[in-house]
Amino acid sequence: MKTTAVLCALLVCLPVAAQEKKKADPQVERGRYITKISGCHDCHTPGYAPSGGKTPESQYLVGDILGWRGPWGTTYAVNVRLYMQDLTEDQWVKKAKSLSTRPPMPWFNLHDMSTADLRAMYRYIRSLGPAGKPAPAFVPPDQTPPQPFVQFPAPPPK
Repeated sequence: MKTTAVLCALLVCLPVAAQEKKKADPQVERGRYITKISGCHDCHTPGYAPSGGKTPESQYLVGDILGWRGPWGTTYAVNVRLYMQDLTEDQWVKKAKSLSTRPPMPWFNLHDMSTADLRAMYRYIRSLGPAGKPAPAFVPPDQTPPQPFVQFPAPPPK
């Protein structure tokens, strides 16, 4: 009798679980796709490019300690998951449309994205929740950053 009651309770819950899945925001999936094809993970997800994109999603977009050094100084890929926590969706769209940062961030690509795509990115990144630590601070060009860093332009071969 108890087994029958448990089975009935489970069967009643199944349609509710299926409905919850259907209610998932399709913009979150679109944002997942956009962040992959636009190269966000190449810099903002540690180990993503060297692993061929095999980094677990739980580690996506947490920034990196790898510095990018050039005539502008040394920049670091920001922890986008923490960054988005302080912005509303509308603030993100406005910021993305006017953003101008140091290399190698291709900020100009954000300017060309549609508002719908920027909103989808925001929803996806926010769906991941906050994780990780803030990226290291910018290092001015007259200072040597700690390792690891990539040098731009690469030093000439010896």
